[in-house]
Amino acid sequence: MNAMPADTFTTVRSEDALVRFSQVKKSYDGIHYVVKDLNLDVAKGEFLTMLGPSGSGKTTTLMMLGGFERPTLGQILLNGNPVERLPPERRNIGFVFQNYALFPHMTVAENVAFPLRYRGIRGAAAGAKVARALGRVGLEAMGDRRPAQLSGGQQQRVALARALVFEPSLVLMDEPLGALDKQLRERMQIEIKHLQTSLGITMVYVTHDQSEALTMSDRIAVFHDGRIQQLADPKTLYNAPENRFVAGFIGENNTMPCTFVGREAGLAVVRMADGATLRAADTLLSGGKAELSLSVRPENIGLASGQPNGPGNLFSGQVTDMFFLGDHMRLSVAAFGGQTVTARIPVGQVRGIAVGGTVHLACSPADCRLLED
Repeated sequence: MNAMPADTFTTVRSEDALVRFSQVKKSYDGIHYVVKDLNLDVAKGEFLTMLGPSGSGKTTTLMMLGGFERPTLGQILLNGNPVERLPPERRNIGFVFQNYALFPHMTVAENVAFPLRYRGIRGAAAGAKVARALGRVGLEAMGDRRPAQLSGGQQQRVALARALVFEPSLVLMDEPLGALDKQLRERMQIEIKHLQTSLGITMVYVTHDQSEALTMSDRIAVFHDGRIQQLADPKTLYNAPENRFVAGFIGENNTMPCTFVGREAGLAVVRMADGATLRAADTLLSGGKAELSLSVRPENIGLASGQPNGPGNLFSGQVTDMFFLGDHMRLSVAAFGGQTVTARIPVGQVRGIAVGGTVHLACSPADCRLLED
């Protein structure tokens, strides 16, 4: 069974939903809600990531789905059945924790077999399931080793094999790669995604790492202040953020105050703080506010060929900082009456540019978005 392509998950039909949160709220003190009015469907075979800063509600949401926390209000459905009052062991859900939670006195095989004991599976049947699970993660020859004899990446694979051994309908992963170094973490991201896709497993993954979410996910739910700020596939989330929080949290972004002036040739026209006029994609803002923010990514700002004139968005500023980052230079430019604009310029194009000098920059209106707070 193969997972459905990412564009299948733009919206989830009710018959395709494995998980459904309906008006779920969670409060620990009876006054303040850490999760607020959560409505979310997760499709069968989907890799959905809950992304957000600490305290945003993502981990609490995962714990409610896993059965380790109960919602204060609302309903959680798994395969159409309410599970909010079921204990974790009765939900048929695999779980991978950040610290792996492996038993140091057990062998790898014994660790993987542990969930089977609670399901009454022992002997040859258990041995076959353990061998199959270890084979899926490439550790079939390490069943007799102890966790302390394994690398961090191998321990992570053992934890994943333990989550898969009883063939759950759903696997939950809570910051599982946080303890690994950068190179190993990036390799494990690809391995987990390949495994999820090849087995057709539904995975719900929690992280605060934006690049991790963009690499692995079919869809990403961006959490902030107990609510989902935006739910979309990675490309849409990166290129079309819906508010200032998402624009600032997903990757690097220039977000500058502006005033809506009108529309021209299918584009929105805005006035910057210094009076300069720029154009942006007309995104049909819901609130009709005049005071907005203009958002443009650093990689979408390039050098203009001369003085600011001609089509497109052209503007000038004073270079305040320059940083060499291998294949490109990161320029900080004071523009629009004191706003700091960051641009990423290929190294071969920055000859003659120096800190303190004037630089002429350009960006396409199609790469500029208007955001409400």
